[in-house]
Amino acid sequence: MKAPLIALIALLGLTACETVKGAGRDLETAGGAISSEASKAQTGM
Repeated sequence: MKAPLIALIALLGLTACETVKGAGRDLETAGGAISSEASKAQTGM
């Protein structure tokens, strides 16, 4: 009974880590786009 429960908890933990990792990549990409646009705007001033 305990083994399936432990396996389920471990699986949920790994899934959560991948979700946070993916969100971090998305934020990093968005930050890069914002930084690029800011540089373009400063050059155009």
